[in-house]
Amino acid sequence: MRIGWIGFHVEGVLALKAILEQGHHIEAVITLKPDKAAKRSGVADYEPICQKFGLPLYEVDNINDEVSIDLLRKLSLDVVFVLGWTQIVRPQALKLARIGMVGAHASLLPHNRGRAPINWALIKGQEKTGNSLIWLAESVDSGNIIDQTVIPIGPYDTCASLYERVAESNREMILRVLPKLIAGEKPGRVQPNINEPLLPGRKPEDGLINWSLHNVEVYNFVRALTKPYPGAFSSLNGRRWTIWQSALLPGSDFAGSRPGQVVGPLLSPVDAACGQVVACGEGAVVLIELESEDGQILKGRQLSDQPWEGEVWTSE
Repeated sequence: MRIGWIGFHVEGVLALKAILEQGHHIEAVITLKPDKAAKRSGVADYEPICQKFGLPLYEVDNINDEVSIDLLRKLSLDVVFVLGWTQIVRPQALKLARIGMVGAHASLLPHNRGRAPINWALIKGQEKTGNSLIWLAESVDSGNIIDQTVIPIGPYDTCASLYERVAESNREMILRVLPKLIAGEKPGRVQPNINEPLLPGRKPEDGLINWSLHNVEVYNFVRALTKPYPGAFSSLNGRRWTIWQSALLPGSDFAGSRPGQVVGPLLSPVDAACGQVVACGEGAVVLIELESEDGQILKGRQLSDQPWEGEVWTSE
């Protein structure tokens, strides 16, 4: 069986390594050109893996352009794994894998089809998400489901910790299905029809914090957008800061404080526990790690020592 691989995101690295370490042969790996990859979050460098296992590595601008179509045609592949790839694979490219192309979507399909499913699951306060291995089809995230993994969302999870589990589940599901594919099987079940809109894509500017939200919503928003994503942000005294980490403060009695107002510092002998308390529409959060637009990082006592009490973070 002639197998190909398409990906640029870290969520595919573990699976690719596992396939190769088990002695399976990959004809080629296709990834994004560096200038295109630089505009994406969670990028992985596939060159060291390809060098270690002697795989050809091709860099493309778009998997659907003429150069990529010609490359896929020349590779004459039976199955292509498309993991960690944000471009929709169009019909002209899809048909160039004899058996089909296998993708993964980080949700329990048919729920949360569309863009940034992990980020949206956290923003919406969902208690579980998952990962679905599917046959790619013309409609977005609509192909037959090969396998699924349930991923609980705990109160300490971030987008980074959830994507680590997505990567692990990619490896496990692909290792389960690969022997079946080699044996000539094509497992899969049709997705049920549900009436849910596609999740919209997210841009860096969508990270602006709305302090009038409940503190749980603000906390979820920050952990949904932290590294490797561009982060949630707000401005204080005309200076923009990315908020990489926050903590959820219990209780809701912050009468007299406006949403976004700094209530005061949170002090602790433990440096990592220090921060600044900020009121929300209801309740408050503690800011734990910030980075200014010019690269200054504040955390620990450096953050709690800031004379910000009474100042107001803006949502504009």
